[in-house]
Amino acid sequence: MHIKALVVSALVVTGLALAAPVRAQPPGPNATRATATFAGGCFWCMEQPFDAVPGVISTTSGYTGGRTKNPTYEQVSDGSTGHTEAIEVVYDPSKVSYRQLLEVFWRNVDAVDGGGQFCDRGSQYRSGIFFHSDEEQRQAEASKQDVAKRLGKTIATEIVRASAFNQAEGYHQDYYKKNPVRYKFYKWNCGREQRLNELWGKQTSQ
Repeated sequence: MHIKALVVSALVVTGLALAAPVRAQPPGPNATRATATFAGGCFWCMEQPFDAVPGVISTTSGYTGGRTKNPTYEQVSDGSTGHTEAIEVVYDPSKVSYRQLLEVFWRNVDAVDGGGQFCDRGSQYRSGIFFHSDEEQRQAEASKQDVAKRLGKTIATEIVRASAFNQAEGYHQDYYKKNPVRYKFYKWNCGREQRLNELWGKQTSQ
């Protein structure tokens, strides 16, 4: 069983899985919004770096790219639905560009790993950029080529058109805020930060 699955099982047993998600307050009606979708292994660990970016309005953990309608965490985690864990980032493009979000994405994934991410293995944990427009696709492809040059390695991250995004269960949302001890335990034991430091250097990892 994956480290993450063990942590989730503990949450369910203790009843913490029933806690309501803590979400950011919605912006005013005149706010400019755009949506970006990324997959980088465990969605818990992808929310945190994007939430820290000025101009990001909200992040939502969920599942995308699969065959089953309204999949559960258990279905996705066993790899039977074709989904991948992903996050949906709502942002204000007047404050942060899609290109900047791509940079945050690359620095928080192991882009050369095609078999999953860090300790989580399988296609449900693959890294990916899910574009919503031709312009997003162009920028994503260009950034992928740039990362390949910077790392000097073949990039395994997929770039595909965004499809249906299913929001994950409430206890997954803002997990790093609601369960900081369990989150840090999982992240460290999964080797995420250690591997990112190897790829990018300690001072640049998110």
